[in-house]
Amino acid sequence: MEKRNVYEKPVTLVNILKFAAPTVAMTVFMSFYTMVDGLFVSNLIGTDALSAINLTAPVIQLVTAVSTMLATGGSAVIMKKMGERREEEAKEDFTFLILVNVAVGIAMCALGYWAMGPVFVGMHLSAAVETYCVEYLGRYLLFTVPILLMNNFTLYMIASGKSVLSFICSVSGGVLNMVLDYVFIAGLHMGIGGAAMATGLGYSVTAVVGLVVFGKKKSLLHFKKPAFRVGVLLHAATNGCSEMATALVTGIITMMFNWTMLRYVGEDGVAAVTIIMYVLMFASSLYTGYSCGVAPMVSYYYGENSGEKLKKLVGTSLRVIAFLSVLTVALSFGFTSPLVSVFARPDNAVYDLAVTGNRICTVALLFIGFNIFASGLFTALSNGAVSAILAFSRSFVFMLITMLVLPAFMGVNGIWLATPAAELMALMLSVRMFVKHGQRYRYF
Repeated sequence: MEKRNVYEKPVTLVNILKFAAPTVAMTVFMSFYTMVDGLFVSNLIGTDALSAINLTAPVIQLVTAVSTMLATGGSAVIMKKMGERREEEAKEDFTFLILVNVAVGIAMCALGYWAMGPVFVGMHLSAAVETYCVEYLGRYLLFTVPILLMNNFTLYMIASGKSVLSFICSVSGGVLNMVLDYVFIAGLHMGIGGAAMATGLGYSVTAVVGLVVFGKKKSLLHFKKPAFRVGVLLHAATNGCSEMATALVTGIITMMFNWTMLRYVGEDGVAAVTIIMYVLMFASSLYTGYSCGVAPMVSYYYGENSGEKLKKLVGTSLRVIAFLSVLTVALSFGFTSPLVSVFARPDNAVYDLAVTGNRICTVALLFIGFNIFASGLFTALSNGAVSAILAFSRSFVFMLITMLVLPAFMGVNGIWLATPAAELMALMLSVRMFVKHGQRYRYF
């Protein structure tokens, strides 16, 4: 019952931030150590290896897409049942969905190895970069199941009131990743394959801790004999399809960015895109962390039919996101040169490309937070259809339009402008959906 009191506290800014802060810190830290991963690779191996990490990202996103769908969709379904006081049924569904994720991980690992060769051969890369790609992805895929379990346990720890533990796991995994990066690359000279193994072992920390924590009956959520319910699986899948769509289309759009850069600039352009993606990812992690942090509260208040609490939560969240938007834009503009110089020296051709690109792409941070929150809100409200429309339009339709049109007229600058333009279009759609469904869910 103590855990349930977390959701029964008054909905104030302080209580919301207390609930969401560990998730925000965890997400920011995860993006930070992803950047550190790139930092070690770019400085100890070279910018060709940094390009390879970006070139392998679409395959990794495709491999993890189904698990992302089941994790986010399943969390909303399970926490809604908890809010409806159907605890035992929720625990059965939780165990069932974790087992499904393990099976998905095995299948996706095999698919990743099968797709690896044709994907990289089709890019017509230099021999050095192609070798880096195969070596990095080949080692990374060995950790597919632990990584998928990490994705799931991170969300379920947050949902069950263990967000601090989730944060500790993420910090521990991140520190382990950074230490092993240095040991494997600089000490043992394992190259980019060592970087992949360091990342996989770092992610595995949360998977191991989750198996222990959820194996104990004192946890709000814990493993018990699963019940195979097709409806639950379908509900989780449809509810989380927006997150899967985001993962899938992010992989596709990343490939488009890479191919377009290879066409206009070459492999230096891919390295520049990688640096800018790190910066945008780090800033966006604030929005993602906050949205994931408050999602269980949204699902719970919706499940107990508490419209007043939901209204206060959403209104406060929009103000928080507005503040973060202004803050991240200011910081990204102000620290562009120092951030880029960490990855590429000023005398490197990649440096000038990345500085120019980051200053243009930073405008997107004014819109990204609202778009992330809108999609996450509808997922938490178990409206996977609207969430999918928002996510798919933002990540694919609008990005596809801007990526095809703007570079044709503006060259490289058009590639950088594609992201802000697509996010602005997505914001217009988010506002429309938010207003349209406001009375139904009573969040304003």
